[in-house]
Amino acid sequence: MADSSHVRDDEERFLHGLIAEEVGKDSFTAVVVTGIQPEHVTFLKQDFHLWTRELAHLYHYYIHGLNGNDMKASYRNSDCVSNIDIQISLLEKFPKIPRMVNLREIDNDMQTLYINTSADTFEFKACTDVDGIVEGILRYHPFLYDRETYPEDPYSCKEKDDDSIVLNQARGKRPIFECFWNGRLIPYTTVSEFDWCAWPKKTGTVPAECYSRFSGVLFTNDRFQVSTNKLTFMDLELQLKNKETLFTRIVNGQEQRVKIHKEFHQWLKTCHEKWDKQVKFRGFKRTITRTDVTTKKMQSPWATFSSIEWDGRAYKAGQYVKSQKTQPIFFGSVIQFLLYGDHEGDVYATGGQVQVAMEPKALYDDIKTIPISKIDRVITNAAIKKSIDDELAKLPDKLKVTWPEGNPWTQNDVRPAGTPLGPLHVEILNKKGESISRIPSAMQNTTRKALSIELKVVWHSPNGDVETNSHIAAHSAKWAFWFRTMENLNKLGKYTLHLNTILNVNESNATVWAGNRLPNHTLDFSITEGSAERFVVGTVNTLLHVGVPFHIPLELLDEYGHPTHDLKVVLPGLKQDSQTLKISLLPGNPDSLKVKQEDPITVENGTSVSFDVEVHDVAGNVTAHPKLIISCQLQGIPGSTSMVAVDCSNTGAGTLVLKPITFKNIAGDQTVKATFDIPSQKSVAPVQRDLRVVPSTRVSRLEVYSQEDEDSLVDSMVLRDKEKIDWTAGDLLENLHYRLYDERGRVVPLSEEMARRIKVNWAADVSVEELAQGKLPNVPVPTLVKEEHFYQVSYMEELVSVDTSFTIVPRPDEPKHMKATLSESTVRMGEVLSGKICESGESTHSMLVTGVRFNPGFPGIRELNFTWRDFAEHVTIKLTAGVPAQLKLVDGPQEVGIKLRGIQTPFLLQLFDEWGNPSPDQRVVVTLKTSTPALKVSHFPLSEWSFNKKPIHGPAVKLTIIPDPNKPVKLVVEYNTNSVFPAGGTLTVFSVSVVSEEGSTIKNLNPANMSMLLWKGEPSGTSRPPSGVSYGTPRVDKVIPDHVGKYTIQFVLCVDKTKGLWSHQYVINVVPNDPVKLAPDLQPPTPVVVNNNVLDSRTLVEDMSLKLMDMYNNSAGLELSGKVVVTIKSSKGSSDKNLPLFEGKVKSLQFSLANGEAQITNLFIMENSPGQDGNEYVLLFRPSVPGYGPKNPLAAFELPFRFYNDVENRKQMSELTKKKDQLKQTVDIYRSLFDTNRQLITELSSRCSISNVLQNWLFGFISQKTADAEKMKLQTRRVCAMPDPFRGNLDVLGKIGHLALVEDDDVATVISWHLLGDIDCVVTMTTAAARKIYDDTQGKQQVMPLDTFLVWDLPLPHIRNGQDSFRPIGNPVFARDLLIFPENAENCHIVFGNLLGDTILTDDLDSANHYRKGVVQSKVPCPTLLTRQGDRIRSNGKFGGLQNKAPPIERLRGQVFGAPLPKDYHTFMGQIDLLQQYRLAMEKSRQVQEDFDSHMQYLKSPEMVQKEEEMDEQEKQLKDIETKLGTTPVRTPSAIGVKRSLDKAGESSGMVTKRTRRKLLKQDY
Repeated sequence: MADSSHVRDDEERFLHGLIAEEVGKDSFTAVVVTGIQPEHVTFLKQDFHLWTRELAHLYHYYIHGLNGNDMKASYRNSDCVSNIDIQISLLEKFPKIPRMVNLREIDNDMQTLYINTSADTFEFKACTDVDGIVEGILRYHPFLYDRETYPEDPYSCKEKDDDSIVLNQARGKRPIFECFWNGRLIPYTTVSEFDWCAWPKKTGTVPAECYSRFSGVLFTNDRFQVSTNKLTFMDLELQLKNKETLFTRIVNGQEQRVKIHKEFHQWLKTCHEKWDKQVKFRGFKRTITRTDVTTKKMQSPWATFSSIEWDGRAYKAGQYVKSQKTQPIFFGSVIQFLLYGDHEGDVYATGGQVQVAMEPKALYDDIKTIPISKIDRVITNAAIKKSIDDELAKLPDKLKVTWPEGNPWTQNDVRPAGTPLGPLHVEILNKKGESISRIPSAMQNTTRKALSIELKVVWHSPNGDVETNSHIAAHSAKWAFWFRTMENLNKLGKYTLHLNTILNVNESNATVWAGNRLPNHTLDFSITEGSAERFVVGTVNTLLHVGVPFHIPLELLDEYGHPTHDLKVVLPGLKQDSQTLKISLLPGNPDSLKVKQEDPITVENGTSVSFDVEVHDVAGNVTAHPKLIISCQLQGIPGSTSMVAVDCSNTGAGTLVLKPITFKNIAGDQTVKATFDIPSQKSVAPVQRDLRVVPSTRVSRLEVYSQEDEDSLVDSMVLRDKEKIDWTAGDLLENLHYRLYDERGRVVPLSEEMARRIKVNWAADVSVEELAQGKLPNVPVPTLVKEEHFYQVSYMEELVSVDTSFTIVPRPDEPKHMKATLSESTVRMGEVLSGKICESGESTHSMLVTGVRFNPGFPGIRELNFTWRDFAEHVTIKLTAGVPAQLKLVDGPQEVGIKLRGIQTPFLLQLFDEWGNPSPDQRVVVTLKTSTPALKVSHFPLSEWSFNKKPIHGPAVKLTIIPDPNKPVKLVVEYNTNSVFPAGGTLTVFSVSVVSEEGSTIKNLNPANMSMLLWKGEPSGTSRPPSGVSYGTPRVDKVIPDHVGKYTIQFVLCVDKTKGLWSHQYVINVVPNDPVKLAPDLQPPTPVVVNNNVLDSRTLVEDMSLKLMDMYNNSAGLELSGKVVVTIKSSKGSSDKNLPLFEGKVKSLQFSLANGEAQITNLFIMENSPGQDGNEYVLLFRPSVPGYGPKNPLAAFELPFRFYNDVENRKQMSELTKKKDQLKQTVDIYRSLFDTNRQLITELSSRCSISNVLQNWLFGFISQKTADAEKMKLQTRRVCAMPDPFRGNLDVLGKIGHLALVEDDDVATVISWHLLGDIDCVVTMTTAAARKIYDDTQGKQQVMPLDTFLVWDLPLPHIRNGQDSFRPIGNPVFARDLLIFPENAENCHIVFGNLLGDTILTDDLDSANHYRKGVVQSKVPCPTLLTRQGDRIRSNGKFGGLQNKAPPIERLRGQVFGAPLPKDYHTFMGQIDLLQQYRLAMEKSRQVQEDFDSHMQYLKSPEMVQKEEEMDEQEKQLKDIETKLGTTPVRTPSAIGVKRSLDKAGESSGMVTKRTRRKLLKQDY
């Protein structure tokens, strides 16, 4: 003890003091750590305060006890205070002073900040099903006045994601809970949230931002496992989020069984209302009582304020605001702010209400009171003002009046009396220029008020105003508002036409809306005398004297009796030779053209000019004339022949507006001649005007120049447009200015408005203030000499766009250091290295070094040193194995026996170069050669290898092929080929054997997997049956079909869901069964004979063929012969013994029976035969065949006939008999029809019962399940955030990160990190597609073609010959088996089989080392091992260090495999699919119900009622005929009998066989 003599190194002399401290100590532990990396040593020295603070956070509850470092507490419980002191000392070399800190004294670690900034806590407890106990605390950090009090980590990088704004900058994206295990922080495990404290999906009573104002901590017991390095919990979050986990609340140390979600929500609401000080109310006005509040106790008191401060913004009375989360969303101006309670002066609160006057008032005119939280804080005032203006623009603004017939009246127009006014077409336009007919509605569901147009014409007579016309026009969708022509304007004087927009035609016809007058239009005009149409002779003095002149007054009048103009009449030679009369005088014909604008006329380049023109008559009056069109032609503009025209046919005057006159590159004044003429009036002389076009003052040129000194008046350099400038690489082109010139070459003064229109292409953010001073941003010159950059400065306004550009060509700077650039980082042994060495700093000096080749040896890192002048540079390069030249079998038996499916034991081979170094080269083409062509394999572990088409011979292994006794390959069917297959009999036994690969019969097979197929006809010609053949399970008692003919039988074994094993097709011939009766092919009609001397009248049978038939009506007995004895017997129920006799006076006749058929011909009764007139007798045809006797008789055929003595009676009875046969046949058809209908109704009614059950619940259940599935689909889950622009292209699968999904987060993290270098690689189907992507991205995108992959499938290394070589721990599994492929599964298996290879995943590092040790001891190479904790053991056994530790999933920046949808989602989708099938069944059932109803309606139709009446009538006739014939009515066979009347057709009569139902449904009635 205390002996330090063994420490002799100077660098370890500090250990002498440490060892000397051992004296006098009862116990001690001293740990010396050496080999610390230099960067870590720097961190420990320079960031001493940072890592000690993190240690204080890590061991917070070790140091401060259960309650933590609560500096607000007035006293501390000694039971909860820890006595652990941790002191950190940092001793450095002199002269630096030692630093020392006690972790208990640190007060800025995160747990201390969480504890001391919280205002309230929520304690809870969680119990899992494995006796795990977790105690938790939530701490609320309120919003105080103007900031969040949630503590920020001063050493963490602030989030730059835009989502931090959404999360209100409190907790942000950080998880809620930190996790402590026995008082120690487990830093790499956090719990983001629980369901009961998660961010709300819908807006509730608590503002959403409150959910980001609490932090949390979890304390676990020993039941939860942690990793060996105490950095990660194994499955804490999974156990806590298990459905079996029970949460309870802790209050004052007591556990309470409550609904945790409800308790948490109430606690959060209380914290918000009690602690948050979020809104500042300012400008107190008074306290009021609100009558609009329904709750009486809440009506008073309410304090009113003029403004508030909220979330960094001020709102005041009169300010425009927009609501959010209201129905509907509206705009308005603030009236005042309301806060419940007695308040005076400025006060803080969590919220309140605001009174808003809805805008625009012209539409709403209402006041609403809403919570302050429903004010939209994102929208700007300009946006609100624009929205209000857009609403106002929908209101009526003006009237548009047009004259459809082209006779417009202008303002103050003068028209002759009787001139028609109109018709008028009027439209109401809003500010957008849209035609409207109703006042826009403020609310969606309210009726919009209709608008009408009122027309009034007022005559301003000498005695006052008189209304001459008044009309109201309603809106028409075709012609808007229309007023017909008015022809009653014949009174002289002034008139006014009023057009007013009015509301409520049937009510008050208001012309004002929302305080504003609706659009109107006024037209003033005058009516004067018309043209003279008649004259009146005035009063003449009746007393006349000879020689004395006298007056004859004449008065000229228009159409309406108005005096016209004066007319002077002169009679020469008289003493009073003149008289003045009033006449109407109109302007004359066009004589001259007048242009009001006189020379000189000056116009600025690029602007337009207008001319006022008039057409005069010879007296200089303005005159109108048809087709009076004035045109103007400009001359003197290069490349332009502009002409405009105006129609003056109605007015005689007009305005010509010329197009803008534009000269390109105008230098001085230009002269343009404008010629005015009237094409239709050749007698009117043209008029010319000279236009002097002067250069404009708008911008026409932009100039960029450099000015070193701002006060200098001389430019140092002016950059010409498209000039190339040489400049030092990496430098800045500074002091750039610009000038704008107008068309005269004068400098245009700059302004901020013009500066905003200046754009440069090398900088996004440019200072407007500097641009207004003529300054341009500095131009960065590229650092590489080979790069040339294009730069442009542009100015753009409404009609002007000018720009100038220049190109900078970087030139090299002076050499600073030398840099060696290699075209490749690795080189093969024996190959020449190619590389280029050049000076950095864009030097012109460069040199090329070639011919470098390394001597053969061991692969590894090599260093190359280069020197030039005073510069030196060295580069490292990796020397790899040479070109593959040898192939050796590393491990595996020399001779092996395999089953046909493959070799279970892997063969391990290795490529070597010529110097014996293992080669990792994958560009090797494998060619398999077998000793016999019969051997075919899909994987080839042993083969001949080739590289660059040069073969590399590999080892040979003898294979013994062992057939698989459990793999079915053939069906062998055995049966007695001599068997006879009688119709309706039982099939002979077919023995089906399943033969394996080795030729043996497989015994243990499920009989349900075997099916037999039987169809009528020949074999299909293929291995499978024709379509439409149904499957059946083979049975011993399989019935042979009823009808004779050839049938085909085939057997199939279902191997799996997609594969079946088919037998050969066997043809059987179904022959007739044993004969049982004698019968004809068709039932002959009933014979009627007459006892007379006419042979035809006595004929019973003229020609009839009878055959022996089996019970299925197949012709049988083809090999049988015998005879048929024909006799006559009385009909059933008759006692007549006096029977008729056959011709020849015999009682019986015989006919030969050959090959099972007898031909009966010429069968007569004798002349004067005995028999009773009108009776019915029966011909009995009894077969007599050897071998058939009383024990197995053949049924005879009976044919009834009628016997008569009278010919007339015979004719009558013959007709009756025929009619009876017809009626009997018709009645049978009718009865069959109605019986079929009844059975069809029974079938349909039984199907309809399904619909009644399904309709009640099916639709709601499907909707519920669909909503649950969609909700589950929208849940947050891990996704791959990498863009994949190539996916979807031809022969492209996509990026590797998007091809697979991983369910477990830990597994996804470690596999994504392991494949980080390949995860953004694009996988293609072909090399051509990969090459295309490579070319398109200039080689920047990794690509991987699928057609160059090698496929293998080997077992885990610890499994040899189907058995474990040792017992592994940690659940080892191939990493590729944990991937889920949503698409292209087969191709993805190949991709990840090559990427991951044999990489294995285990639970933790200990189990991984155990597995590697066991595999290596078995003399098998061990592949790379990954653990769910993020560790990696390489195939060479190396583990540890940052290179072999996966970072947290957040640091992968989205380059991680996504998570699949939850398993419950697929369960739900399966249920939904089944429910959809149920729904389809329901729809079919509904269709059946419709068919049932339709059929019932059809049965009750007049047609069916008529058929039923016809059947009853024919049955009655049949009974009458049978009565006349004197026979008993013949009943219909029971198979087609009518058992019930049609009245009970809707009732069920029991089950109907399947075959009967099919026949009934197919019957055409």
